[in-house]
Amino acid sequence: MNILVSNDDGINASGIRHLIEALRGVEGAKIYVCAPDGQRSASGHSISTTGGPIFVKDVEIPGVEQAIALSGTPADCVKSGIKMLRNHQNIQIDVVFSGINHGSNIGTDIYYSGTVSAAIEGIFNGVPAVAVSVGTHHPTEEQLANCTTIIQDLCTRIVPTLAKDTVLNVNFPDVPPSELKGLKVCRLGPREYREQFDIMTNPRGEKYYWYTGGLVHYEGLPEDMDVMAHQDGYVSVTPLKMDVTDYSMIGAVEKWELKY
Repeated sequence: MNILVSNDDGINASGIRHLIEALRGVEGAKIYVCAPDGQRSASGHSISTTGGPIFVKDVEIPGVEQAIALSGTPADCVKSGIKMLRNHQNIQIDVVFSGINHGSNIGTDIYYSGTVSAAIEGIFNGVPAVAVSVGTHHPTEEQLANCTTIIQDLCTRIVPTLAKDTVLNVNFPDVPPSELKGLKVCRLGPREYREQFDIMTNPRGEKYYWYTGGLVHYEGLPEDMDVMAHQDGYVSVTPLKMDVTDYSMIGAVEKWELKY
């Protein structure tokens, strides 16, 4: 099995190194890495289209077939990794793994997340994908290592049957591994922040702001939403598709008889 690994925290982040180490334990796995050369969190699904170069640097990582760092975005990395390996080395990637992200990616976070967008770029190129995140920006070594079992289980049992247009979004809550309550298969829920924009002025009289925000704690939402599982101390697994068409509205829109 040929596995492409990427992330949005950068090729030197501890999360991606734990992901690589977990995948090295999968029998028959050949691991290729294409990840950003630095921090690209919350970059969404942006790609580099300005016409400038994307710089490439070879990186030595024990136990992988090939590793490169790109100056582009997570989506750039997966797009480039899949196509460069296929077009220049005749290597077909079987699955993309993205993560392990430092910070959760649940609910509407997935639309901002570079981690999930890297996985989504996989299915844009006909390759199923798995995104893995831990719900803290400062995960412990124990928390990251605790993701190993599900990574290996998914890779061994589920990935060979996973549809090429499916992303599995896996999130571990910010609790010690001994306090995890279990695993829930979930749907996406809301994800809101108590946002604050502090307007300031620098010594030259130019205005700027600091953006901060704390998570909203939910009560009374359906228990099958990923945000509730996360709050309650469960690992959440959410299958994602990219068709966001509102099929229930198609008939109503047709009745509008819009002019053109």
